[in-house]
Amino acid sequence: MSFTLMPAPRQPQFGDDTPETAYNRVFFAILRIQRSLMPEIEKQLRALGIADPIWYEILYAVEQAGAGGVQMLALQNRLAVPQYALSRHVTRMEKAGLIRREAAPGAGRGQNLLLTEKSLGLQDRIWQVYVTLIQNALGPHLTTDEAYDLVRYLNRLYR
Repeated sequence: MSFTLMPAPRQPQFGDDTPETAYNRVFFAILRIQRSLMPEIEKQLRALGIADPIWYEILYAVEQAGAGGVQMLALQNRLAVPQYALSRHVTRMEKAGLIRREAAPGAGRGQNLLLTEKSLGLQDRIWQVYVTLIQNALGPHLTTDEAYDLVRYLNRLYR
């Protein structure tokens, strides 16, 4: 007869009653970090004419797609944003002169998003806002190895 030794269950930490509370702690820690960084990021982005941080993600996706632009449906899936919210952002970005829509080839009402002259190079200026604020907030608290470990852990949670 053979026995397999099971590892002992992890004990709760931080004074928690159960180890499963750790998952809640992770979720709320991520939210607090995001809430602590976003007000200053949003303020600096507004100074660049960016009304919402998701505009950077939209501009970046359109830029990455190249000359043909990106289809709205593909962008919706990539950003995990509901169609109505994406349409609202795109309409506002059009009014701001940052992107334009074009009918997608083929049947249906598909649309491609393309950059305008006004938005060329804007992504680089936006990215500098993020880089500076993120580096200042996280750099003093994590080594680069710790940051990469954390990214690997968080990427496992992303669907």
